Amino acid sequence: MKKKKHPLIAGTLILTLTGLASRFIGFFYKIFLSRTIGAEGIGIYQMIFPIYGVCYAFTTAGAEIAISRFVSGEMARGKKEQARSILWIGLAMSLSLSLLTSFLVYKNAGFLAVHLLHEARCADLLRIMSVTVPFGACHSCISGYYYGLQKTAVPASAQLFEQLVRVAAVYIIYQISLEEGKALSPAAAVIGLVLGEFASMLFTLFAISSESLHGRTAKPTGFPARRYAKRMFLEAAPVSANRVCMNLLGSAEAILLPLTLQQYGLAPERALSVYGTLTGMAMAFIQFPSVLTNAVSVMLLSAVSESQAAGNKKQIARTIKKTINLCLPLGIACTLFFLLTGKTLGTFFFKNEMAGDFIITLAWICPFLYLNSTLHSILNGLGRTAAGFINNLIGVMIRIFFILTFVPRFGIQGYLWGILANQLFVSFLNINALKEERNPA
Repeated sequence: MKKKKHPLIAGTLILTLTGLASRFIGFFYKIFLSRTIGAEGIGIYQMIFPIYGVCYAFTTAGAEIAISRFVSGEMARGKKEQARSILWIGLAMSLSLSLLTSFLVYKNAGFLAVHLLHEARCADLLRIMSVTVPFGACHSCISGYYYGLQKTAVPASAQLFEQLVRVAAVYIIYQISLEEGKALSPAAAVIGLVLGEFASMLFTLFAISSESLHGRTAKPTGFPARRYAKRMFLEAAPVSANRVCMNLLGSAEAILLPLTLQQYGLAPERALSVYGTLTGMAMAFIQFPSVLTNAVSVMLLSAVSESQAAGNKKQIARTIKKTINLCLPLGIACTLFFLLTGKTLGTFFFKNEMAGDFIITLAWICPFLYLNSTLHSILNGLGRTAAGFINNLIGVMIRIFFILTFVPRFGIQGYLWGILANQLFVSFLNINALKEERNPA
């Protein structure tokens, strides 16, 4: 008899392989952008992502996690029809919020760019970016449904398809710009972002429609839609509120860093270049190995939720221990690798010595960075979103403290110290929060 693969292992493998392919494409895409729009252009492009993060957090983050948790819970009880209904409830919640958010960002893009980001050139980028919010909401909710089923092929393929479309679109725009004798602008990268999200939305819609046609899942009779909608809202609201708060603080961080670099003595253009080199170049290397831990994180949420629904505390404890045993050795190995090769990587791939220096300094965060993403996912899977929020909030406040206190005196090095302090402290808090689950009675 053929042994059945464990869904957590199989799902993680699928997400890891597609994630590697997607991250590999994205990595060289970052190199392409660094050589076409420059470090300052990347800095301007990166500045819109805190706003994008707030939009996603408000409209989608809570709904996606609620869908995944409720679907995995219903499937553990053998109720597939209810699981499908949960998707439609979550999708309705997310899309209604995303359409409103998209409209508000589009109408107020100028105000946000000038008064919040302190960079007028971000206004057009925000208007373009606003279009992608409903696409991302639809794509994420359907992905959450498949994660709840522990079927990762569809969301993994959608992620890869999104990346391919995004890069292809920007490359086509680049070729057109060359023919017209124009330089590539950051707006082209945002257009690629929109087209990529639109493509992934179409992909997931096609997948769920095909499943409906072939599966013919019947609508559950007597399904308490209102009661489930209320429960899902109560589950999603704290997650969304937490994510919005975190992204607002992240926005403050992204705004304050270039300003405090100017206090240190850098010209505005130079400050944006340093910011772009750090976030768009050096972090691309540091985050590359996280494709594995991100895949594990996605699968952990539904797996832990299922174990909790079944009352299997010992399985939860084993999952936590295996997670720590995977992430720490991976992080330590990456730290050694980046310490030895950071300078070469920065100069060879980005033609930028500063990127190499940043990679060497950031190498020390690898064990904690990779561990935190998985532990945070476990906390969400256990429904302990408040603990995860408080831990991450403390981490962001540490970074902001370093920005305000150390960056004006020591420059970007002060911020790098803040990142290390943040990751160290949050790792301690997350491990402590899971102490009870690690040692069940």
